[in-house]
Amino acid sequence: MFLSMNWISDYVDLSGLDKLQLINKFSLSTAEVENDIFFKGSDISGIVVAEIKSVEEHPESKKLHLLKVDIGESELVDVVCGAPNVRVGMKTAFAKLGATIGDITIAPRKLAGYTSCGMCCSEKEIGISDSNDGIMEITDDVALGTDLKDIYEIEDIIFEVDNKSLTNRPDLWGHYGIAREFAALAGRELKPLDVVDLSKYDGLEKVDLKIEDPLCQRYSCLKFGNIGVHTSPVNMRIRLYYCGMRALNFLADLTNYLMLEMGQPMHAFDSRKVEKIRIKRFDKPFTFKTLDGVDREIDENTLMICNDNTPVAIAGIMGGLDSEIVEDTSTLTLESATFDAASIRKSTVRLAHRTDASMRYEKSLDPEMTVPAIARFVKLLTDIDNGATVVSALTDEYAFRYDDVSLTFDKAFVDKYTGIEIANDTIVNTLTSLGFGVTLSDDTFTVSVPSWRATKDVTIKADIIEEITRIYGYDNFDIHTTALPIYPVRAAQEQTDEERIKDMLVKRYSLHELHSYVWTYYDECKALGIEPEENITLVNAANPNIQTIRKSVVPTQLCQLKYNTAYAPEFGIFEVGRVVEGMKEDGLCDERKKLAITLFSKTSDVETLYFKLRDMLAVLADELKHEALTFEKTEATHSYQHPKNLNAIICAGKVLGEIGIVNSVVSKKIDKKAAIVYAEIDVAEFATIKNASISYREPSKFPEIEIDLSFVSDAFAPIAKAIADTKCELIQDVKVTDIYTDETGKSITTKITFSHAERTLTKEEVMAVVDKIIEVLGAQGINLKNAPAL
Repeated sequence: MFLSMNWISDYVDLSGLDKLQLINKFSLSTAEVENDIFFKGSDISGIVVAEIKSVEEHPESKKLHLLKVDIGESELVDVVCGAPNVRVGMKTAFAKLGATIGDITIAPRKLAGYTSCGMCCSEKEIGISDSNDGIMEITDDVALGTDLKDIYEIEDIIFEVDNKSLTNRPDLWGHYGIAREFAALAGRELKPLDVVDLSKYDGLEKVDLKIEDPLCQRYSCLKFGNIGVHTSPVNMRIRLYYCGMRALNFLADLTNYLMLEMGQPMHAFDSRKVEKIRIKRFDKPFTFKTLDGVDREIDENTLMICNDNTPVAIAGIMGGLDSEIVEDTSTLTLESATFDAASIRKSTVRLAHRTDASMRYEKSLDPEMTVPAIARFVKLLTDIDNGATVVSALTDEYAFRYDDVSLTFDKAFVDKYTGIEIANDTIVNTLTSLGFGVTLSDDTFTVSVPSWRATKDVTIKADIIEEITRIYGYDNFDIHTTALPIYPVRAAQEQTDEERIKDMLVKRYSLHELHSYVWTYYDECKALGIEPEENITLVNAANPNIQTIRKSVVPTQLCQLKYNTAYAPEFGIFEVGRVVEGMKEDGLCDERKKLAITLFSKTSDVETLYFKLRDMLAVLADELKHEALTFEKTEATHSYQHPKNLNAIICAGKVLGEIGIVNSVVSKKIDKKAAIVYAEIDVAEFATIKNASISYREPSKFPEIEIDLSFVSDAFAPIAKAIADTKCELIQDVKVTDIYTDETGKSITTKITFSHAERTLTKEEVMAVVDKIIEVLGAQGINLKNAPAL
């Protein structure tokens, strides 16, 4: 938002002060000022008011004219001018010889054989508007030869404030609110707005007005007649242009001027087209043409301003083309209203159309401003157009009021939060200058928050501390070390596990850590043959490709693999990212943090890669929790999972996630010759597993007995279960020593180690356990490939 120091100076006396320094203080205390500050009019000089005394056609040009111009000196000046609007008696802006316009210095110059001793200027050439369709016409009664800067506010300092820093400050979306901040920073008085007492019109007939929807908080309106002025004064047009707005016509300019001055959007309807004002929503969608000539689709959630049942404006956003102010408009109905901020924001998103008015309404404007804005409008209108009259009483419906906010605190509270000593008088003066009501009794402050700060900004005592300290100046705080006790803080187990997992995967296994967004990338997933799953979606998402939040990190990693297959023949990636698994009972998203690991190889087969990933996970569980992992076959539920090679990852009886091979359809679309495996575990669930203590077992001094058993089986899990179910204390270790596949099938060789701490074991007691294992597995159809051997 662009701001004018001339405009601000209307309401606070800044004479004798360094304005650039004030702007810097404003940036430090209130809202961020962008780097560029514009010194408007500083690069022009020598431009005066002149009158065209004669106009002759150029004998050799259809566009050029030969003028004689009176600039208030003894002799007329010869000028060659190509503007189409020149005429005898016209007053205009004239750059004399020696005048400067930017980098140009005016000097005598021959044009088509005639010498031009100066230049008649357009408003664009002077830099006060974009109008370049002719030279500037001056209608004000001013003496010839008067410097243009002496009659118009051409010289100004313009600075830009970052709109994001004003989000919580609806009172700062107009120059008067900014002036209040400058007054507080400079220690100067804020001048009141010059307004008209509207009560003198109470005897007139009111406007037919009715609020039919609670989304309209307040609606105030007034009717005017006998409008005779259609072009705005020059200074008004200059201020609008400097602040980024284009002059249209007097009534439209005046509403825009009031919006920039007070932050209150207003709209002027042609009274001939608006008789019964109704504010409501419609049951069915329809098409509505706005002032910019665009047909917009209005749905049942968009609030409309209507003439009885005929829509004439989109509330808080833009008026309709059929009710706009035109050249012959002589009567108008002025709207000044406030609407529900969330409703306006949602409507702008649905319509994909944000305006200067809607930006302000989205910030929760103060409903108390609607009537003062009308009173200010009446003052400006009647000052500029002496014949204009008010033809109705103020009509005002106040449907929603914000609660009054009053806060009480003591001096000790201020001292505790600021850490410095700020005098009571300073606190009172600071808050008073910002518009707060303050009473002080025995070091206890009672502060009433003004309505323009109570809509959403100042609600708690800490907000008052911020007001005091920012005006006091953070750079005025004494720099000293705060003496506070320091207590050790133990990091959360989840965070500790996460950091250790990352370190191990990077340092030990050379994996690459990635970071991604939480979206299900619809187009990328479909391209890989991964069916996007229904989940939590964003309402009114601007891009349908990223409107659904992901349930798993794995599809994201597979999309990342697709774009990196040429990186190396073999590599691995991992990410600790967030996913959402539907909604919880309290209506909030069930957000989870998952560790996803994906390995890619063009040199290893899928089995080798699978067991490499399994070993990684086993090492993580062993080093972080001193627990062993087990795996159980599970059913595929996602389109990227292999229908058979999928196992649940279990640690200490808890299912942490899954390890699997990527579905061949998806894998081939990534790389036809590569093997791809993945694993995903729940980081929070992993963190809940207690760190098992490391127990020491003294090795037996008696010899061990090792038995190798080769079972014909596709999986080790049933073998391990049969061994564990014996609950034999003589078994000290179980490990897989070989996996062999031939024409008879797959066999798994398992080494079982037996020992006793106090004696030598006999063959009979060992074989009794072995026979039991063989019997149990045989009942499951898992038989020995070869006879056991000692």
